[in-house]
Amino acid sequence: MQSVHKTVLLKETIDGLNLGPKSLVVDGTFGGGEHSLEVCKRFPDVKIIALDQDKSVFTKEDKFKDCSISFINANFRNIDKVLGAELPLGSSAPKTVDGIIFDLGLSSDQLENSGRGFSFLKDEPLLMTMKENPSSEDVTAQDVVNTWGEESLADIIYGYGEEKQARRIAKQIVEFRKRQEIKTTFDLVKVIEQAIPAKFRKGNKRRIHFATKTFQAIRVAVNDELGALAEGLDKGFAALKVGGRMSVISFHSLEDRIVKRFFKKQVEEKTGLLINKKPITATKEEIKNNPRARSAKLRILEKIR
Repeated sequence: MQSVHKTVLLKETIDGLNLGPKSLVVDGTFGGGEHSLEVCKRFPDVKIIALDQDKSVFTKEDKFKDCSISFINANFRNIDKVLGAELPLGSSAPKTVDGIIFDLGLSSDQLENSGRGFSFLKDEPLLMTMKENPSSEDVTAQDVVNTWGEESLADIIYGYGEEKQARRIAKQIVEFRKRQEIKTTFDLVKVIEQAIPAKFRKGNKRRIHFATKTFQAIRVAVNDELGALAEGLDKGFAALKVGGRMSVISFHSLEDRIVKRFFKKQVEEKTGLLINKKPITATKEEIKNNPRARSAKLRILEKIR
């Protein structure tokens, strides 16, 4: 299926890495592959290790026929294990990397084409897992809304979605599932719609769709996105060589807060240097061409010790 994803802040992300000849780069969120492709075009002799936990994204190998790239089906929280396998002990290859890219959140392709229930505008099975083929052991959104307690649901909807109507929504989920199982995205949208007072669903009270924050919250919980981010930042920074850089693009405040605090910690410990003291944001022109860029924030950190 043709990709509909447009990578945000592409030039700024690659410029910020300050790569040179024969650099080793980890693209921790391969997605549509545009970051890796841009690195390859600019630096033909660079080695790229591309990670993504969604195996379905690795269908663009023909675009990279002139690149030195390895495609690894893994979550970036396991970057240490991936590098251990790709750069084994005794190898003449470097044990540290020159650049790391994390482009967080959900890609437009996953939202539009995955069929896994990420979009509240499509009637799909309620999975919300980043994995293409989740196993029976993997938690899905259907598990969350049908088995988690009311208090836990309210906590994640408020904590991960910053949804002010979290308690109402959690209560309605529990009441609804007593009558029937919540199986699809439209089932969940119906529940949320019943929970939120009409004055908060329409008009000037909400600038976004009333289901947006709840869907975000459940997706973050299903994939442990914030836990993975914290782990990935820590292990990624440890894998950087001195002078190496990490570019991180976030799309909502919870992610950006974790990135900001991690970067600040490295600066305070005098192991890192902020390349941009304030996050880099998209230009008006880019936002016009790609509305998703509106909420993007790029932070770049260099390892100095």
